[in-house]
Amino acid sequence: MGAVIGIEIVGFVVSSGHAYEGRPGDGPVAVPTSTPEHIEIRAGYGVVGDRYAGQAAHRDAAVTVLAVEALEAVAAELGVPPFDPVAARRTILTRGLDVEALRSREFALDSGDGPVRLGGGRPAAPCAWMDVVLAPGAHAALRGRAGVRCAALGSGTLRVGPATVTVPGGDRVGDDLLDASRAGVPRRRLRA
Repeated sequence: MGAVIGIEIVGFVVSSGHAYEGRPGDGPVAVPTSTPEHIEIRAGYGVVGDRYAGQAAHRDAAVTVLAVEALEAVAAELGVPPFDPVAARRTILTRGLDVEALRSREFALDSGDGPVRLGGGRPAAPCAWMDVVLAPGAHAALRGRAGVRCAALGSGTLRVGPATVTVPGGDRVGDDLLDASRAGVPRRRLRA
């Protein structure tokens, strides 16, 4: 079966357009962005209403997952007030999960409406915009902990609040998916 981990989904960010285009010094583009209480994910498509949904170039990376602990750790390291997690523009914000351990792993999130399968892919690399919208130094500090880009392998609804993550084969002794204390710790690329 695999590991089943209790976590919290603390928020969602859905936007119909890209706010961080062009040069960071020019400032973000004003685009409609919402932080809904629930999102609808469609297999092979992504999050309904989001800029990456249905885009062929983003089929394997239509959903991004980020541990808010990473943002909290970076703010503390930089000695600045807590960041608005919406500024990172990641689709699903979690607490209590080492998101970076989901790279190259299939997993399912369930917030009460049934499991939604996702395929963890490559890291969601931070961009230079993070130095502008979060704080100077955030771009470099987020490397290795800016989230994971995922493919939508299943369909369903996710809601803000308590949730579980199921990771097939993740029940091995020593599997760091079970260690929520690693949620904000940088992780370098996995070697093949």
